[in-house]
Amino acid sequence: MEDVTRPLIVVGASLVITLLVGWVADRLLRRADARHPETPLWGLLRRCGPPLRALVCTAALRGSYDKTHLAEGHAVGIGRILTLVLIAAAAWLAVRASAAVVESTYSRYAAGARDPARVRRVRTQVTLIQRVVTAVVGVVAGSAILLTLPALRAFGTSMLASAGIVGIVAGIAAQSTLGNMFAGLSIAFGDMVRIGDTVVVDGEWGTVEEITLTFLSVRTWDERRITMPVSYFTSKPFENWSRGGTQKTGTVFLHLDHAAPMEAMREKLHEILRASPAWDGRDWGLAVTDTTPSTIQVRALVTARDADDAWTVRCEVREQLIGWLREEHPYALPRLATAPAPRTARKDAAHAEVA
Repeated sequence: MEDVTRPLIVVGASLVITLLVGWVADRLLRRADARHPETPLWGLLRRCGPPLRALVCTAALRGSYDKTHLAEGHAVGIGRILTLVLIAAAAWLAVRASAAVVESTYSRYAAGARDPARVRRVRTQVTLIQRVVTAVVGVVAGSAILLTLPALRAFGTSMLASAGIVGIVAGIAAQSTLGNMFAGLSIAFGDMVRIGDTVVVDGEWGTVEEITLTFLSVRTWDERRITMPVSYFTSKPFENWSRGGTQKTGTVFLHLDHAAPMEAMREKLHEILRASPAWDGRDWGLAVTDTTPSTIQVRALVTARDADDAWTVRCEVREQLIGWLREEHPYALPRLATAPAPRTARKDAAHAEVA
């Protein structure tokens, strides 16, 4: 009878302790979150509930399993499995806790910051820091798991003699990967490009959507994703429209007839801009920038708060100016001469005298 009740008591007590610890931790975090609404840390730490319960339950079973005398022939194997689960649960808890701390720090900074560029910079840095922490915890947990297995421990010891050769081979094989990793750290802390920046890469315009230690993802205006190695941004030039401020100056070029009414066009351009919510009111202008034997090139200059608004206001100006010219001044639009020009009265008189 004791052989049955003892395992039940041990397993039941482990589950009760797990549920009790999880409930107490959740209650304490809930109260702390209610008392300190200025920081989201305590609410985010509640996400650590599942790994905490797994850790407590596994630790309780690992500490009391030997007293159950259950499956004595497999006691060593079961104890080793519980140890592996304990290490994995501890790593899971460490990743969740670090993610909560990093996300809380970023949220508090973003709530009080007024510079969007600095907010994007901090967001990029904390994202990469969290990835580095996750990778380190994973490596440590994996190493700890391997060290608990005698066969793999002996294998690792025998490989220490050739560690220098293995290191050289691994370094050569992973040269590109290591270069990308160092480039990712350089981007994170060198402030070259940040999540949310508007960039032009290989002629493609888009917004930086994700930065990892090895690659960077750009979301284009038509919702495509361009994935590039981060080493590209440390070795080749690219345009960053968000660096130094998001304000942009846009231009609209029109090819018109020489008789185009420039003063009336300036008044119409100003009227279009005043009615456009995408114009930030900083500056505008209209000027003839070039001429050909048949047309003139007119440049409309407009300003906007960011690249998206600059694109919008340029399209509005182009569309409405062309429509206004077509309706009010059709002669100002470029035409192709398909008939000879009429002769002047002086030339007609000269021909009459000769006759």
